Amino acid sequence: MLTVIAAAAENNALGKDNDLVWHLPDDFKRFKKLTSGHHIIMGRKTFESFPDLLPHRTHIIITRKKDYKPKGTIVVNSLENALEKVKNDEQPFIIGGGEIYKMAIDKAEKIELTRVHGTFDADTFFPEINLEEWKITSEEFHEKDEKHEYPFTYITYERK
Repeated sequence: MLTVIAAAAENNALGKDNDLVWHLPDDFKRFKKLTSGHHIIMGRKTFESFPDLLPHRTHIIITRKKDYKPKGTIVVNSLENALEKVKNDEQPFIIGGGEIYKMAIDKAEKIELTRVHGTFDADTFFPEINLEEWKITSEEFHEKDEKHEYPFTYITYERK
């Protein structure tokens, strides 16, 4: 089951200057819990925004750069090639960035979205979710608190 996982603001902002525009520790914990043990598919810029490889996950990077081969990763040149590499994983994840989300959302069967309640100045955006194609199967709201500057909701969508 190909799953798209993202944190996006109410205006679908994902980030700016190759970084997130918020810090939500509980969302990072949820991301780790859901993706551990699975393949994570991402674009090169998303990979380069990480300080290091994410533990307990197989990193697949989509890039047009022919000589790009970071240690400990699988590098491919298309989403189709990435999907071929994950065919034995029951739940691979698309983790960004914006262009990869746009390419993958029509192929996904599930979206795990953290909706950050606010609007942000950004240069990368999550694609619109067409509610004629997707249904919400769970929602969990979280108030802002001393660790979380913004309220947010975990929303799971499944393809109709």
